[in-house]
Amino acid sequence: MPRPTAAQFAYGSATVVATTLALLLLFRTESGVGVAAVGTTALMLGLLVALRLPHPGHGTAEEAGRTATDRASAAARTHHALEGIGARERVPAARSSARPSARSSARADEHSLRR
Repeated sequence: MPRPTAAQFAYGSATVVATTLALLLLFRTESGVGVAAVGTTALMLGLLVALRLPHPGHGTAEEAGRTATDRASAAARTHHALEGIGARERVPAARSSARPSARSSARADEHSLRR
C-alpha cells in the first residue's frame, strides 16, 4: 500500500475539520451520541477525500487508454496549430567545442562514483 502524500493529509484533515464544524453547527447537537456520529461522519468523509486524490506519477485512465498513434496525431495537430500562428520550433544551438569545459569536468569528477 503506497504511503499517503502531503496533499492527501492536508485535504483529508481540512475536510474532517470543516465537516465537523459544519455538522455541529447545522444540527446543534449536544449529546455524546450526536457528537460521536458527527465525528465518525467527518472522519469517513475525510478518508474518502484523501483516498480519491490522484497519486503523483500515476496517469489517469484517459491517458492510459491512449495509443501511440493517438499521441502522435495529437502532437501533429498541435504542431500544425503552432505553425498557423507563426510559432517556430526552437532548437538550442550546438556547442562549438566537442571537449567539455574545465569547470564542468571538475564538477563531474567531484561527484563521480567511479574513483
